[in-house]
Amino acid sequence: MQTKLSRRNLLAAATAFGLALPAAQTQAQAWPSRPIRFIVPYPPGGGTDIVARMVAQKLTQSLGQPVVVENKPGASTIIGTEMVAKATADGYTFGLITDSHAINSTFFPNLPYDSLKDFVFLSQLVYTPLMMVAHPSIKAKNLSEFIAIAKSQPGKINYASIGNGTPHHLSMEWFRSMAEVELTHIPYKGVAPALADVVAGHAQVMFTGTSSAAPYVADGRLIALGVSSAARQGAFPDVPAVAEVLPGFDFMTWYGTAAPAGTPPAIVQRLSKEIGAALAMPDVKERLAKLGVEGAASTPEAFGVFMRQQIDSLGKMVQTTGVKAQ
Repeated sequence: MQTKLSRRNLLAAATAFGLALPAAQTQAQAWPSRPIRFIVPYPPGGGTDIVARMVAQKLTQSLGQPVVVENKPGASTIIGTEMVAKATADGYTFGLITDSHAINSTFFPNLPYDSLKDFVFLSQLVYTPLMMVAHPSIKAKNLSEFIAIAKSQPGKINYASIGNGTPHHLSMEWFRSMAEVELTHIPYKGVAPALADVVAGHAQVMFTGTSSAAPYVADGRLIALGVSSAARQGAFPDVPAVAEVLPGFDFMTWYGTAAPAGTPPAIVQRLSKEIGAALAMPDVKERLAKLGVEGAASTPEAFGVFMRQQIDSLGKMVQTTGVKAQ
Protein backbone atom coordinates (compact mmCIF):
# COMPACT_ATOMS: atom_id res chain seq x y z
CA MET A 1 0.00 0.00 0.00
CA GLN A 2 2.82 2.36 0.87
CA THR A 3 4.47 1.72 -2.50
CA LYS A 4 1.26 2.50 -4.37
CA LEU A 5 0.81 5.75 -2.46
CA SER A 6 4.39 6.77 -3.20
CA ARG A 7 3.89 6.08 -6.87
CA ARG A 8 0.67 8.06 -6.87
CA ASN A 9 2.39 10.97 -5.18
CA LEU A 10 5.25 10.87 -7.67
CA LEU A 11 2.80 10.73 -10.57
CA ALA A 12 0.83 13.67 -9.16
CA ALA A 13 4.00 15.72 -8.64
CA ALA A 14 5.22 14.98 -12.16
CA THR A 15 1.84 15.94 -13.61
CA ALA A 16 1.78 19.17 -11.62
CA PHE A 17 5.32 20.02 -12.76
CA GLY A 18 4.37 19.26 -16.35
CA LEU A 19 1.42 21.62 -16.11
CA ALA A 20 3.40 24.33 -14.29
CA LEU A 21 6.24 24.41 -16.84
CA PRO A 22 4.10 25.46 -19.82
CA ALA A 23 2.31 27.97 -17.57
CA ALA A 24 5.63 29.57 -16.58
CA GLN A 25 6.75 29.64 -20.21
CA THR A 26 3.45 31.24 -21.24
CA GLN A 27 3.80 33.85 -18.50
CA ALA A 28 7.30 34.73 -19.66
CA GLN A 29 6.21 34.91 -23.31
CA ALA A 30 3.34 37.25 -22.41
CA TRP A 31 5.65 39.50 -20.40
CA PRO A 32 5.68 42.45 -20.46
CA SER A 33 2.08 43.47 -21.03
CA ARG A 34 2.13 46.66 -18.94
CA PRO A 35 4.62 49.31 -17.73
CA ILE A 36 7.62 48.20 -15.64
CA ARG A 37 8.87 50.06 -12.55
CA PHE A 38 12.60 50.71 -12.29
CA ILE A 39 13.24 51.87 -8.71
CA VAL A 40 16.34 54.00 -8.17
CA PRO A 41 17.14 54.54 -4.46
CA TYR A 42 18.80 57.90 -5.17
CA PRO A 43 17.50 61.39 -5.99
CA PRO A 44 17.32 62.63 -9.59
CA GLY A 45 20.39 64.24 -11.10
CA GLY A 46 23.24 62.03 -9.93
CA GLY A 47 25.29 59.47 -11.81
CA THR A 48 23.02 56.60 -10.77
CA ASP A 49 19.98 58.44 -12.11
CA ILE A 50 21.72 59.33 -15.38
CA VAL A 51 22.71 55.71 -16.06
CA ALA A 52 19.33 54.34 -14.96
CA ARG A 53 17.40 56.63 -17.30
CA MET A 54 19.75 55.81 -20.16
CA VAL A 55 19.09 52.08 -19.67
CA ALA A 56 15.36 52.58 -19.07
CA GLN A 57 15.00 54.40 -22.39
CA LYS A 58 16.63 51.51 -24.27
CA LEU A 59 14.58 48.90 -22.40
CA THR A 60 11.40 50.77 -23.27
CA GLN A 61 12.31 50.42 -26.93
CA SER A 62 13.34 46.76 -26.79
CA LEU A 63 10.56 45.49 -24.51
CA GLY A 64 7.73 47.46 -26.10
CA GLN A 65 6.45 48.73 -22.74
CA PRO A 66 7.39 51.85 -20.76
CA VAL A 67 10.15 51.27 -18.21
CA VAL A 68 9.47 54.03 -15.71
CA VAL A 69 12.23 55.26 -13.38
CA GLU A 70 10.99 55.99 -9.87
CA ASN A 71 13.44 57.81 -7.58
CA LYS A 72 13.01 56.63 -3.97
CA PRO A 73 15.99 58.06 -2.06
CA GLY A 74 16.79 57.98 1.62
CA ALA A 75 18.33 55.98 4.45
CA SER A 76 21.50 55.10 2.51
CA THR A 77 19.44 53.45 -0.27
CA ILE A 78 17.47 51.27 2.18
CA ILE A 79 14.07 52.87 1.45
CA GLY A 80 14.13 52.20 -2.28
CA THR A 81 15.84 48.84 -1.93
CA GLU A 82 13.19 47.64 0.55
CA MET A 83 10.52 48.56 -1.99
CA VAL A 84 12.21 46.25 -4.51
CA ALA A 85 12.58 43.43 -1.99
CA LYS A 86 8.90 43.57 -1.01
CA ALA A 87 7.44 44.12 -4.48
CA THR A 88 5.42 41.42 -6.21
CA ALA A 89 7.85 39.07 -7.94
CA ASP A 90 6.14 39.18 -11.32
CA GLY A 91 8.77 40.92 -13.42
CA TYR A 92 7.13 44.33 -13.28
CA THR A 93 9.42 45.79 -10.61
CA PHE A 94 13.19 45.83 -10.50
CA GLY A 95 15.69 48.23 -9.02
CA LEU A 96 19.10 49.75 -9.25
CA ILE A 97 21.65 48.75 -6.62
CA THR A 98 25.20 49.92 -6.03
CA ASP A 99 28.01 48.90 -3.73
CA SER A 100 25.92 50.54 -0.99
CA HIS A 101 23.84 47.36 -1.14
CA ALA A 102 26.91 45.30 -0.28
CA ILE A 103 28.14 47.77 2.36
CA ASN A 104 24.76 48.04 4.10
CA SER A 105 24.68 44.36 5.02
CA THR A 106 27.64 44.99 7.35
CA PHE A 107 27.09 48.65 8.21
CA PHE A 108 23.44 48.40 9.33
CA PRO A 109 22.72 45.50 11.72
CA ASN A 110 18.92 45.46 11.33
CA LEU A 111 18.06 45.82 7.66
CA PRO A 112 14.38 45.26 6.73
CA TYR A 113 15.47 42.69 4.13
CA ASP A 114 18.16 40.09 3.53
CA SER A 115 20.71 41.52 1.10
CA LEU A 116 21.11 38.17 -0.68
CA LYS A 117 18.05 35.99 -0.06
CA ASP A 118 15.40 38.62 -0.84
CA PHE A 119 16.76 39.44 -4.30
CA VAL A 120 17.60 37.91 -7.63
CA PHE A 121 20.47 39.75 -9.29
CA LEU A 122 19.95 40.63 -12.96
CA SER A 123 23.08 42.28 -14.34
CA GLN A 124 25.83 44.63 -13.38
CA LEU A 125 25.57 47.96 -15.22
CA VAL A 126 28.79 49.94 -14.88
CA TYR A 127 32.05 50.44 -13.05
CA THR A 128 32.98 53.99 -12.20
CA PRO A 129 35.66 55.68 -10.13
CA LEU A 130 34.74 58.44 -7.75
CA MET A 131 36.24 61.91 -8.11
CA MET A 132 37.36 63.98 -5.16
CA VAL A 133 36.22 67.55 -5.72
CA ALA A 134 36.70 70.64 -3.60
CA HIS A 135 35.22 74.12 -3.43
CA PRO A 136 37.65 76.78 -4.76
CA SER A 137 37.62 78.51 -1.35
CA ILE A 138 39.90 75.73 -0.09
CA LYS A 139 42.61 77.22 -2.34
CA ALA A 140 44.20 73.84 -2.99
CA LYS A 141 45.44 73.31 -6.54
CA ASN A 142 46.16 69.63 -6.04
CA LEU A 143 45.72 66.78 -3.57
CA SER A 144 49.03 67.33 -1.79
CA GLU A 145 48.11 70.95 -1.10
CA PHE A 146 44.67 69.88 0.15
CA ILE A 147 46.21 67.40 2.58
CA ALA A 148 48.58 70.08 3.89
CA ILE A 149 45.70 72.54 4.37
CA ALA A 150 43.56 69.89 6.10
CA LYS A 151 46.41 69.06 8.49
CA SER A 152 46.77 72.73 9.37
CA GLN A 153 43.03 72.98 10.16
CA PRO A 154 42.11 69.71 11.93
CA GLY A 155 38.35 69.12 11.95
CA LYS A 156 37.51 72.46 10.32
CA ILE A 157 36.97 71.19 6.77
CA ASN A 158 33.58 69.59 6.15
CA TYR A 159 33.19 66.73 3.73
CA ALA A 160 29.85 65.76 2.22
CA SER A 161 28.63 62.26 1.47
CA ILE A 162 25.41 60.89 0.03
CA GLY A 163 24.64 59.18 3.34
CA ASN A 164 26.12 57.14 6.16
CA GLY A 165 27.72 53.92 5.01
CA THR A 166 27.66 54.82 1.32
CA PRO A 167 30.70 54.36 -0.95
CA HIS A 168 31.18 58.14 -0.90
CA HIS A 169 31.38 58.04 2.91
CA LEU A 170 33.55 54.93 3.08
CA SER A 171 36.02 56.12 0.43
CA MET A 172 36.50 59.47 2.20
CA GLU A 173 37.04 57.75 5.53
CA TRP A 174 39.64 55.53 3.89
CA PHE A 175 41.30 58.63 2.39
CA ARG A 176 41.15 60.43 5.73
CA SER A 177 42.80 57.49 7.46
CA MET A 178 45.58 57.13 4.88
CA ALA A 179 46.25 60.89 4.69
CA GLU A 180 46.09 61.22 8.51
CA VAL A 181 43.79 64.24 8.42
CA GLU A 182 40.75 65.19 10.50
CA LEU A 183 37.64 66.09 8.48
CA THR A 184 34.05 66.57 9.62
CA HIS A 185 31.44 64.39 7.94
CA ILE A 186 28.11 65.84 6.78
CA PRO A 187 25.76 63.16 5.33
CA TYR A 188 23.08 64.08 2.77
CA LYS A 189 20.19 62.19 1.18
CA GLY A 190 21.75 61.68 -2.22
CA VAL A 191 24.25 63.09 -4.70
CA ALA A 192 22.27 66.14 -5.83
CA PRO A 193 21.86 67.85 -2.43
CA ALA A 194 25.39 66.91 -1.31
CA LEU A 195 26.98 68.21 -4.49
CA ALA A 196 24.85 71.36 -4.40
CA ASP A 197 26.16 72.20 -0.94
CA VAL A 198 29.77 71.63 -1.98
CA VAL A 199 29.24 73.87 -5.02
CA ALA A 200 27.74 76.47 -2.67
CA GLY A 201 30.64 76.13 -0.22
CA HIS A 202 28.58 74.88 2.74
CA ALA A 203 30.71 71.73 2.64
CA GLN A 204 34.16 71.95 1.14
CA VAL A 205 35.01 68.56 -0.33
CA MET A 206 33.50 65.21 -1.30
CA PHE A 207 33.93 62.07 -3.35
CA THR A 208 31.26 61.82 -6.05
CA GLY A 209 30.73 60.03 -9.35
CA THR A 210 32.72 61.37 -12.28
CA SER A 211 29.51 61.91 -14.28
CA SER A 212 28.13 64.14 -11.51
CA ALA A 213 31.35 66.07 -10.95
CA ALA A 214 32.39 66.69 -14.56
CA PRO A 215 30.09 69.67 -15.39
CA TYR A 216 31.11 71.56 -12.25
CA VAL A 217 34.80 70.91 -12.80
CA ALA A 218 34.50 71.99 -16.43
CA ASP A 219 33.00 75.39 -15.54
CA GLY A 220 35.38 76.00 -12.63
CA ARG A 221 32.86 75.81 -9.81
CA LEU A 222 34.73 72.83 -8.34
CA ILE A 223 38.36 71.72 -8.38
CA ALA A 224 39.15 68.10 -9.24
CA LEU A 225 41.72 66.80 -6.75
CA GLY A 226 41.88 63.15 -7.80
CA VAL A 227 40.08 60.03 -8.97
CA SER A 228 39.67 57.01 -6.72
CA SER A 229 40.82 54.41 -9.26
CA ALA A 230 44.36 53.03 -9.14
CA ALA A 231 45.28 54.93 -12.32
CA ARG A 232 44.10 58.03 -14.18
CA GLN A 233 40.94 57.77 -16.27
CA GLY A 234 40.97 58.31 -20.03
CA ALA A 235 38.01 60.68 -19.86
CA PHE A 236 39.90 62.89 -17.37
CA PRO A 237 43.61 62.54 -18.20
CA ASP A 238 44.59 65.70 -16.33
CA VAL A 239 43.08 64.53 -13.04
CA PRO A 240 45.61 62.45 -11.07
CA ALA A 241 44.74 59.27 -9.24
CA VAL A 242 44.63 59.63 -5.46
CA ALA A 243 47.08 56.72 -5.44
CA GLU A 244 49.73 58.99 -6.95
CA VAL A 245 49.84 60.75 -3.58
CA LEU A 246 48.60 57.91 -1.36
CA PRO A 247 49.96 54.65 -2.84
CA GLY A 248 47.54 51.75 -2.48
CA PHE A 249 44.39 53.82 -2.60
CA ASP A 250 42.02 52.14 -5.07
CA PHE A 251 38.24 52.37 -4.86
CA MET A 252 35.90 51.67 -7.78
CA THR A 253 32.16 51.92 -7.31
CA TRP A 254 29.58 50.10 -9.43
CA TYR A 255 25.89 50.02 -10.31
CA GLY A 256 23.76 46.96 -11.01
CA THR A 257 20.18 45.74 -11.11
CA ALA A 258 18.13 43.36 -8.96
CA ALA A 259 14.54 42.12 -8.77
CA PRO A 260 12.53 40.57 -5.94
CA ALA A 261 13.39 36.97 -5.11
CA GLY A 262 10.99 34.65 -6.86
CA THR A 263 10.85 36.60 -10.11
CA PRO A 264 10.32 33.98 -12.87
CA PRO A 265 13.69 32.76 -14.18
CA ALA A 266 12.71 33.28 -17.83
CA ILE A 267 11.93 36.94 -17.10
CA VAL A 268 15.20 37.33 -15.14
CA GLN A 269 17.16 36.01 -18.11
CA ARG A 270 15.25 38.21 -20.58
CA LEU A 271 15.77 41.37 -18.51
CA SER A 272 19.45 40.61 -18.07
CA LYS A 273 19.88 40.01 -21.80
CA GLU A 274 18.09 43.25 -22.73
CA ILE A 275 20.15 45.25 -20.21
CA GLY A 276 23.34 43.83 -21.73
CA ALA A 277 22.14 44.71 -25.22
CA ALA A 278 21.36 48.27 -24.10
CA LEU A 279 24.84 48.76 -22.64
CA ALA A 280 26.41 47.43 -25.85
CA MET A 281 24.70 50.02 -28.07
CA PRO A 282 27.25 52.42 -29.64
CA ASP A 283 25.46 55.59 -28.50
CA VAL A 284 25.23 54.31 -24.91
CA LYS A 285 28.91 53.27 -24.89
CA GLU A 286 29.91 56.66 -26.25
CA ARG A 287 27.92 58.55 -23.64
CA LEU A 288 29.21 56.38 -20.80
CA ALA A 289 32.80 56.94 -21.96
CA LYS A 290 32.31 60.71 -21.90
CA LEU A 291 31.07 60.39 -18.32
CA GLY A 292 34.14 58.37 -17.33
CA VAL A 293 31.97 55.30 -16.76
CA GLU A 294 32.65 51.78 -18.07
CA GLY A 295 29.78 49.46 -19.07
CA ALA A 296 29.97 46.09 -17.30
CA ALA A 297 27.00 43.91 -18.23
CA SER A 298 26.95 40.41 -16.72
CA THR A 299 24.75 37.34 -16.44
CA PRO A 300 22.50 36.88 -13.40
CA GLU A 301 24.72 34.01 -12.25
CA ALA A 302 27.95 36.02 -12.53
CA PHE A 303 26.43 39.04 -10.83
CA GLY A 304 25.22 36.87 -7.94
CA VAL A 305 28.76 35.57 -7.40
CA PHE A 306 30.14 39.12 -7.64
CA MET A 307 27.60 40.34 -5.06
CA ARG A 308 28.67 37.73 -2.52
CA GLN A 309 32.30 38.69 -3.03
CA GLN A 310 31.49 42.39 -2.61
CA ILE A 311 29.57 41.83 0.62
CA ASP A 312 32.63 40.07 2.01
CA SER A 313 35.30 42.52 0.79
CA LEU A 314 33.40 45.75 1.50
CA GLY A 315 32.32 44.41 4.87
CA LYS A 316 35.98 44.01 5.75
CA MET A 317 36.63 47.60 4.63
CA VAL A 318 33.85 48.85 6.93
CA GLN A 319 35.52 47.05 9.80
CA THR A 320 38.97 48.38 8.84
CA THR A 321 37.91 52.03 8.66
CA GLY A 322 35.83 51.70 11.82
CA VAL A 323 32.92 53.75 10.46
CA LYS A 324 29.67 53.30 12.38
CA ALA A 325 26.00 53.96 11.61
CA GLN A 326 24.95 57.30 13.08
